Amino acid sequence: MELPLVVGVDGSDSSLLAVDWAVDEAARHGLPLRLVNGSLWERYEGALPSFSTKRPAEEVAAQHIIATCAERARLRDPELKVSGEVLPGDAVSVLLRAGPDAFALVTGVRGRGELAGFLLGSVSLAVAARAVCPVIVVRGSERNLQGSFGRVVVGVGGSTDGAGAVQFAVREAEVRGCALTAVRAWRSPAHEHVDHPLIADDAAQVHEERASSRLTDGLREAVREHPGVEAHRQPVEGPAHHVLLKASADADLIVVGAQRRHGHFGLQLGRVAHALLHHSECPVAVIPQRI
Repeated sequence: MELPLVVGVDGSDSSLLAVDWAVDEAARHGLPLRLVNGSLWERYEGALPSFSTKRPAEEVAAQHIIATCAERARLRDPELKVSGEVLPGDAVSVLLRAGPDAFALVTGVRGRGELAGFLLGSVSLAVAARAVCPVIVVRGSERNLQGSFGRVVVGVGGSTDGAGAVQFAVREAEVRGCALTAVRAWRSPAHEHVDHPLIADDAAQVHEERASSRLTDGLREAVREHPGVEAHRQPVEGPAHHVLLKASADADLIVVGAQRRHGHFGLQLGRVAHALLHHSECPVAVIPQRI
């Protein structure tokens, strides 16, 4: 059985954009779409008397959100298999519990209860930093959300967190019929040959060639498995988070890995993923890698 694409919905404008994006994503992959809403009405309202037939207002509101989002999804793609349910618990817990049985979790940038001035809502951040499956935070301009650039970008790091991200990005490029750009940032240490400009130029070339070689190694297996994908290698000088933020401006999706250490709890996001989740100009996919 194919795992569904799971979307967290709360009726906010941000979650409605996430639904629209997720409908298109599910259709590309041929996956069912599952809408979930985390509701705490049972906790706040308490048990109903056995003779009461009136449903609590919070339950009615949650069911209305699910029904409205499901209708929106079906109108966007009548052929898509859509389901929805209200689950007991806060939004983060509900989405994290859905993760092991999901192709990916999709969230908007901010929910109804979060301050508009925040760059990223607490729910999206917590889910992206703790989920065991890929998490996609839907953000960016209309052109990026509509896939106008025909490009998926993946950040290739220097550790084991990159393999899953590359595989995910290659599959995304394949189902979208677009190009893949693999980016690796490189920097020459500040203390290298500071008094010898010519030697410094040679050192920079060495670092760039090393970055290019690591891109080739990182892409080799994925490209071999998906030979139809047009893959570009792009070593770029500069801090990784700056390099990838710039790359997000003309991308339909940017993909990064995130290490998940066994036995560690709380938020597990590196600096690059954190920066992209807050500032990227296109949707961000965070791919967990157990180490």
